[in-house]
Formats: sequence, C-alpha cells, structure tokens
Amino acid sequence: MDFSPFWLSIKTAAIATLFVFVAGTFLARLISRRQFFGKSVLEAVILLPLVLPPTVVGFGLLYIFGKNGFIGKPLIKYFDFQIVFSWWGVLIAAIVVAFPLMYQSASAAFQQYDPNLENAARTMGASGWRIFWTISFPLAWPGLLSGLVLTFARALGEFGATLMVAGYIKGVTDTIPLAIYFSVESGNMDAAKLWVLVIVALGFSAILWLNWWSRRNMQKHTR
Repeated sequence: MDFSPFWLSIKTAAIATLFVFVAGTFLARLISRRQFFGKSVLEAVILLPLVLPPTVVGFGLLYIFGKNGFIGKPLIKYFDFQIVFSWWGVLIAAIVVAFPLMYQSASAAFQQYDPNLENAARTMGASGWRIFWTISFPLAWPGLLSGLVLTFARALGEFGATLMVAGYIKGVTDTIPLAIYFSVESGNMDAAKLWVLVIVALGFSAILWLNWWSRRNMQKHTR
C-alpha cells in the first residue's frame, strides 16, 4: 500500500494552514475594526472562494498560474519554475480555498471583545505590536483556534481546485481526496475505502478536539 497520499496531504495541509493562519489573522486584524470605502467589496473578494464551485476556483488559478498566465508565464520564462501540475499547485489551491475560513473566523474573533481595552493601552503609550500580542491576540485566541482547525480540515479535504491546477501525478500531487477519486475510477474500491476512513478519522478527530477544547475553555472562564 502506497501511503504517499497521506504524507502529501498532511504536509500540504500543515504548510497551507501555517501560511493562512498568519496571513488571515493579520489581514483580519487590519481590516475588521476599520471602516473605509470599498471594505465590503474587498471582503466579498476575500470570501468569494467560499461560495464558488472548486472547479471555478481552479480555473481562476489556472488562468493566473498557467503557462500563459500573468504570473505563471514569467515564472516559467525567467525562472524555469512551473506551478501548474506540480506540488506547488496543490499547495496554492489549498491556501486559496482555506483562506476565507480563517479570515472569517479571525474577523469575528477580533470584533467580539471591547475595543476600549486596546484604546486604554494605546493612551498609556503601548505600541501597536505590543497591543496586538498582549491584548488583541490573547482575547481573540479562541476564535483564531477555531479558524486554525477549520483551515486545516478544509486544506486536507481540498479536491476540485487541486485537480484543475495540479492534476493527478502519483507521488507528486496525489492527495487523499484525489487518491479516493482515482481509486474509485479504476475500480480499486478497497483502496478508496481505506482513504475514506483515513480522511474521515482525521477530520472527525480535529472537530472533536476543537469541541472538547472549546467546552473546557468555557468551563474555565465560568468558574
């Protein structure tokens, strides 16, 4: 049994989650408490992958990173670096589809506490970074953790956009969802069942742990 889909999925989901957590958290903190012209449009663009079919997201990524794309073409021409039909395509697809979940969770987390706490620290001379790390981040942490877990689960289960951008190359782009699809297509139902059990167990464990942590954290604050 080839376990490369398992390790490839875990590696991709972990790296995508790390990137999305950092970028989504700071972008949400930057935008959530500010009002400016075009904010609704900007947030609609950020959240768009949530409502689009994965194949549409994949088509957009192909248009951008393909051999004639405005990013893909110069990468191939000047750096001989191809994103489409490579592991990088898998990673980018996971990042794009998971980013809205992290941003939405982080944005809600930063809006749920009293902004006067930050204002008080600011009047006492605290810098923006100090306010973020000592007040904003700790108060928003429960919501950020929820976004982190959901981001990992979403990146782990990404299929449609990955297939469009990276295709199915054994040992290179064959994540668990792709392995399931092509195992069924080839009639290898035993392999498909195994991978279904693996990804269900991973997703279930992540959600179960998050629920346990949330209840434990709530009980701790109500004592």
